[in-house]
Amino acid sequence: MRKQEVRTGGAASQAYGTSSPAEQVKALVDLLAWKGSQGGQTPQVPDRLPDSPLSHHSNDSRIRRYREALLRRMGGGPELSSPSHRLASLLLVEGLTDLQLTEHDFTQVEATRGGRRPARPIGLDRLFLPLSRVSIPPRISITVGVAGMGKTTLVRHFVRLWAQGQLGKNFLLVLPLTFRDLNVHEKLSADRLLCSVFPNIGEAGLDVAAPGRVLLVLDGLDECKTPLDFSNTVACTDPKKEIQVDHLITNIVRGNLFPEVSVWITSRPSVAGQIPGGLVDRMTELRGFTEEEIKVCLERMFPEEQTLLDQVLSRVQADRALYLMCTVPAFCSLTGVALGHSYRSRPTLQDAELWPPRTLCELYSWYFRMALVREGQEKGKVSPRLEQVAHSGRKMVGTLGRLAFHGLVKRKYVFYEQDMKAFGVDLTLLQSALCSCFLQREETLASSVAYCFTHLSLQEFVAAAYYYSASRRAIFDLFTESGMSWPRLGFLTHFRSAAQRAMQAEDGRLDVFLRFLSGLLSPRVNALLAGSLLGQGEHQGCRAQVAELLQGCLQPDTAVCARAINVLHCLNELQHTELACSVEEAMESGALARLTSPSHRAALAYLLQVSDTCSHEANLSLCLSQSVLQSLLPQLLYCQSLRLDTNQFRDPVMELLGSVLSGKDCRIQKIR
Repeated sequence: MRKQEVRTGGAASQAYGTSSPAEQVKALVDLLAWKGSQGGQTPQVPDRLPDSPLSHHSNDSRIRRYREALLRRMGGGPELSSPSHRLASLLLVEGLTDLQLTEHDFTQVEATRGGRRPARPIGLDRLFLPLSRVSIPPRISITVGVAGMGKTTLVRHFVRLWAQGQLGKNFLLVLPLTFRDLNVHEKLSADRLLCSVFPNIGEAGLDVAAPGRVLLVLDGLDECKTPLDFSNTVACTDPKKEIQVDHLITNIVRGNLFPEVSVWITSRPSVAGQIPGGLVDRMTELRGFTEEEIKVCLERMFPEEQTLLDQVLSRVQADRALYLMCTVPAFCSLTGVALGHSYRSRPTLQDAELWPPRTLCELYSWYFRMALVREGQEKGKVSPRLEQVAHSGRKMVGTLGRLAFHGLVKRKYVFYEQDMKAFGVDLTLLQSALCSCFLQREETLASSVAYCFTHLSLQEFVAAAYYYSASRRAIFDLFTESGMSWPRLGFLTHFRSAAQRAMQAEDGRLDVFLRFLSGLLSPRVNALLAGSLLGQGEHQGCRAQVAELLQGCLQPDTAVCARAINVLHCLNELQHTELACSVEEAMESGALARLTSPSHRAALAYLLQVSDTCSHEANLSLCLSQSVLQSLLPQLLYCQSLRLDTNQFRDPVMELLGSVLSGKDCRIQKIR
């Protein structure tokens, strides 16, 4: 990260420009005379702008109109009516870890056991202020968080508080934009960028409107349709010149455009790495739920159903893997919906073995069943049977599945009407209750409509369901849609293609997709979705071959990588748990030393993440050879406590272990 310059007394006195207050008033009044959006009751706005040189009586009405319009635009959903305490404080971090830069969001949460590295908290009210008396405010600030962590909610919370005069009083103007808004433009100038937010900004722009007191918010870098490339972007200093949107953003970040404007970017961690660390002044991380916050989240979902709440909480607390993922707010809500429906449906289950959900795919299968029930109720059926709404389920997967799958392959997570038409999606179908459980609709500032799945994992689930169904009839590679047919067709051929591509994807973007694809072969999932999404017994004859194929992916690499651990997750979804169970039994009996194959090492690394036995201390005493320890080091980094006594290690290994302990990824707090 870029080191901030120390501000001298002279520079501090000129921090907000040299134009007179009268000039600033006139410029900002012109700037704020924009067309506000309609509708909604206007939240209360302060009568004056605290600590602002522009708080003149003659301008109060126009400034009030601007803030009211901004409050209407931000909305006031339930997530903002009583925001979590965690939104009031972020974690100040020194750059991104290797795990954050290279792995899937699920992997980041699982590998770190839902914990977070030691970091200094910073209040939202101090997010853009100097950290000390001799430093200057950050120009480029980035806030990262995995998908569903609440980055957009955080931005909306900040903007609302600013518009109400409660926060960010050092800013005269806050310009909130999302990359969903920017994606609709092929080319854009800096001036048009401002006009897209405030149509009546005028030709003067920010030149005389105290640009040092303006905050530009760019929410959702991971949704930008074109990756940022700082090494091949031509410099542009002309605010009127139209250039590609990604080039515009890189020039703003570099300071070629709006050099005095503060910029706040939010992103998933892996995509935030596109911005060189030398250009970033401050990086913060939005933390996940604590155990108490998980409980509060579920309590809000079941306010008058204490028995149901207790059952859902007990299930979440009993499953360590599920609990870890519930530290992500969006996943916690999705889990509550799915588990709530599964408990309510328990008396009607013909097979008690289908309850409760044990794997990720089973959980999402229950969510799909819940969505089908809502679809039936919307059509007038009080207690619809799955057979009555099965056609809607298959039609939804056929319609949205191809969109979800190819979006996943191409790293596309936001879709527009032209995308829908290109993939043959019937827009009228998107208004159904079933689709609304998976897809959300949002109007952009350019009056176009953007669609995205309510959580990344739902896009991955629908994509896997589409791939599973399409493999019955596809005579070409579904990943490329090429016209070349294969000599031997069938599900196994398509599964092998998916597994190979997932193992080759260095960023792990197909990891969870492969988990869902494996899980759809599970007998329990097949029974849950038979007739509504899957054919009865479909592809079940391939289970043993798929398990063998997955285990064949565990190559004798020098280190156990995240792709190898994901194979164990896939085997668990498939309900092929023999490998993991054998290693767990050996671990408990102290016989782990004889299990040294690549598959056993991967299983051990998997257990270090998900096993309750290893949650507090990983006991690896008298069982690790030098080679096994070296291969496990990338995964041992995230254990809080390690027991390695009575292992015969040589000096090179101890030196390697020492260097690992000093790395910024390391979470180890105790070794004995």
